[in-house]
Amino acid sequence: MRKGEYITTFIGTKFYIIDPHIDDINELDIAHALSLTCRANGHFKHFYSIAQHSMNCFEEAKARGYSERVQLACLLHDGSEAYISDITRPAKVHLPEYLEIEKIIQSKVYEKFGILELTNEELKQIADVDDVVLYYEFEALHNMQMWCDKPAKFADFNFEFRNMQEVENEFLEKIKESIS
Repeated sequence: MRKGEYITTFIGTKFYIIDPHIDDINELDIAHALSLTCRANGHFKHFYSIAQHSMNCFEEAKARGYSERVQLACLLHDGSEAYISDITRPAKVHLPEYLEIEKIIQSKVYEKFGILELTNEELKQIADVDDVVLYYEFEALHNMQMWCDKPAKFADFNFEFRNMQEVENEFLEKIKESIS
């Protein structure tokens, strides 16, 4: 018997939050949920999804010449949020149980797509890419700078309002390209 409560995903899977199984992770669920979930808790000029953010991270990692493994990890780095939603960074740091659940689910997401045992260097690359995209998101969609020093970026980011179905389909295509 599995532990805890579950959510029912887009494709109908019973996903147990505190007892996730790798077989319950599905790219359709991730792409669908992340394309419908707004970044910054909805406090941007217009709807801009976690899937869009993740695709920008993927493109930045690619432009930096990072390994295909890191590129895929950047695309999927918020995959856990498809199952437990997004919580803003300032709140998340005060929620140690959430952070532990997020870590467990995220490790299952990575495992599902063949990303095992990320090195410290790879984790730093993913975090750096995430921060660079975050900086430019807030500059473009909130008219503010996150830090005094503008970080270097290597990709052209798309912060436009986009149709959620198109974003979902593009996200799925990037996964397929990365794992084939």
